[in-house]
Amino acid sequence: MSNTVSRYGTFPIAFHWLTLLLLIAVYACIELREFFPKGSDPRNALKSWHFMLGITVFGMTGLRLIARWLNPTPAADSSVTSTQRLAATLMHVALYALLLAMPLLGWATLSGEGKAVMWFGLELPALIMPNEGLAEWLEEIHGTLGTVGYFLIGFHALASLYHHYIQGDSTMLRMLPARS
Repeated sequence: MSNTVSRYGTFPIAFHWLTLLLLIAVYACIELREFFPKGSDPRNALKSWHFMLGITVFGMTGLRLIARWLNPTPAADSSVTSTQRLAATLMHVALYALLLAMPLLGWATLSGEGKAVMWFGLELPALIMPNEGLAEWLEEIHGTLGTVGYFLIGFHALASLYHHYIQGDSTMLRMLPARS
């Protein structure tokens, strides 16, 4: 379950890939809603799932950060340069910031619009008082960061593939389930 010197443990690996699946679902819900007319049941359902899954990403990220704090990060492959290590650190900080900020911005946007924030049947407290102007501003930031998220996730995946197929190091293998 815990990390070793050379690779991540079962828990961090499972949460990494589960987070990716949740992000795919979050993005899919908000993109697919465009295929349905405003006010329609399918569109509203996709928006509700977007909100619920986004809040789930927030909780999952909190658990991931606790696990990261409790477990030492496996050492990087010796072929990874200090510049690459710095880039990886900055990328991880950016990704974790995105995974925390996006759900909070979405939650605050709904709160500012005076809407109930539901999470699988549980009504969550409002983060801010109703304020349409602030809600519009927060929604704009949320949308912009959503676009930034596509690029961060893409660069993260490309860097992993670069390390595996071009550099030939163990960077990507550390986050894959162990083979018997």
